[in-house]
Amino acid sequence: MTHAQDERFALCELLTGLGPGQPTLCKGWRTADLAAHLVLRERRPDAAAGIMGGPLAGYTRRVQAGLAARIGYPRLIEMIRTGPPRLSVFGLPGADDRLNFVEFFVHHEDARRAQLGWRPRELAEAESDLLWDRLRLARFLLRKAPVGVELVRADSPGPDGNGRVRITAKARTPVVTVTGTPAELTMWTTGRTGAADVRLDGSDADTKALASATWRL
Repeated sequence: MTHAQDERFALCELLTGLGPGQPTLCKGWRTADLAAHLVLRERRPDAAAGIMGGPLAGYTRRVQAGLAARIGYPRLIEMIRTGPPRLSVFGLPGADDRLNFVEFFVHHEDARRAQLGWRPRELAEAESDLLWDRLRLARFLLRKAPVGVELVRADSPGPDGNGRVRITAKARTPVVTVTGTPAELTMWTTGRTGAADVRLDGSDADTKALASATWRL
């Protein structure tokens, strides 16, 4: 079983237990909306193009709302659990882990962290390592950050045993260093800044500017 499949099944279990009307970290979305989004992404390529915004965003929202209203919550979860259709790009060999692992991890946390009394998960080392590897894509997410950004992995020393492992997410001066575990850095870089346990180091003005900035995946 792949890491993406692990996250897929764990998210389905969580959504089933929560029911359709619980909050998530996605603004304006309840758990039913989150489930409909995941089904749309894998099964409605005509509407998926508007997920990131742009001229098709309104169409995407209407399709997603229609899925949530028409299909019903239990069926949506079952469609997520069974995975994409064979002819979907997500159904190609190897595509699930490459395209879905971070997606399902983040949305799993979107549902978990919006609930009262949530606790951080302890991830397997291999899953943390994969999240760290995928953080190299943060350059795209942080391209409009007001300062340079360096990500530092808090749970792993560097090759010499002393320094920390680092990723330059935005090469610019001045620089703010953002330190956390791969899980917390993943949530932070995807825009869940208020729900991520990270530390920002830099001048007061620079850290304030970065903390005030907004972006979203």
